Amino acid sequence: MAECVRDNAEEPQLKMHKANGSGDGDGDGGAVEAPRSRFNLGSFRLEKILRGSARDKTVFVHGKVEEDCGDDQDAVIILEKTPFREETLPQLLNKNADLRLQMQNDIYSTHHLHAPSALNEIKTTVVYPATEKHIKKYLQQEMHLINETADDYKNITAPYLQSQSFSIQWVYNILEKKAEADRIIHEHPDPKNGFILIPDFKWNQKQVDDLYAIAIAHRREVKSLRDLTAEHLPMLQTILQEGQMAIFKRYNVPKSSLRIYLHYQPSYYHLHVHFTAVGYDAPGTMVERAHLLSSVIENLQLDPEYYQKQTLTFALKADDPLLQKFKEEGRL
Repeated sequence: MAECVRDNAEEPQLKMHKANGSGDGDGDGGAVEAPRSRFNLGSFRLEKILRGSARDKTVFVHGKVEEDCGDDQDAVIILEKTPFREETLPQLLNKNADLRLQMQNDIYSTHHLHAPSALNEIKTTVVYPATEKHIKKYLQQEMHLINETADDYKNITAPYLQSQSFSIQWVYNILEKKAEADRIIHEHPDPKNGFILIPDFKWNQKQVDDLYAIAIAHRREVKSLRDLTAEHLPMLQTILQEGQMAIFKRYNVPKSSLRIYLHYQPSYYHLHVHFTAVGYDAPGTMVERAHLLSSVIENLQLDPEYYQKQTLTFALKADDPLLQKFKEEGRL
């Protein structure tokens, strides 16, 4: 059978376009027209809803995409209602608004407001082609808490991670400026202590209420919180201080309004730090996953090998193979 060639077979993150690319970090962040997507929704066939959230106004769906050569490829599509923006409210709330009454009781009433199509945007994230790991990642499942000791990490987690192959080439493409270079907010180019600060794909950059940026370390041998020692303090302090300054310079958000943290376990194993607005209920800020960068720095100042010794707690989904490894070792 002839090999099926896809125009858009690059890593999923490389296809995520934003309407206001940020150039080299010194622009004004003004909106520009986004390019038309090469992903054809007409070839997408819905298989099932993986999960959804009425509170967050999001839905995660799994489907199949028919290739030109006749093969079907898996895809995951995430649909999310975008936040309201102050500058567009006059276009919603005016005498021409299509407002339909649903219920009225004394001074209280509820309505359906049918917004103009230009103001009814749905942020759409496409993971294509998606692997089984991607599908499981977004599937609603029962969760279990793991208390991972230092020995657990050495004997269970680390060997399991080494046996897995989950490409992070898209991360290296960002660091090498092969992709998303126009979106960089700030870069410290030093290969040992430097990083690139870039908007997370969850944030459309149209308002700062849900600000979300990621600092990706240039050092490739540091995978997660477990690898950090006092040797990495200059890198962590650089990320903290320069990241705060860059966000204030670009978005006028002070450091007191930022939540800055690492995940353990992370969603991908290359050291990165999350910068989110304090008022934003960002995914992954639960107490069992998020570790404030300021606390990480202080812990390493107190004990250079703190994260090689400390028991760390995290949650795993019911069908996660790592959970099965902990069960096999009698740790649950």
